[in-house]
Amino acid sequence: MDKEQAMKEFKKYEQMRMEMYEFLEDYIPKDENGALDFSKAKDIPAKEIYDRWFKLDYQARKIRGIAINCLGLKGE
Repeated sequence: MDKEQAMKEFKKYEQMRMEMYEFLEDYIPKDENGALDFSKAKDIPAKEIYDRWFKLDYQARKIRGIAINCLGLKGE
């Protein structure tokens, strides 16, 4: 994989990560320090959060593979 393709995958991961935080913030307000305040959380649709998490995790595993290949390491 060339550098341009790898950067595309990294950017895709960053975008998905930001979208996950935005999704969580729709259901969990932040406190005065900017941390998620779970005591004031609304019910989160479990299926939707699972779907989003699965896609984010898949992308992270893809990036892990890219990093392993670029560094010449063996995957565990």
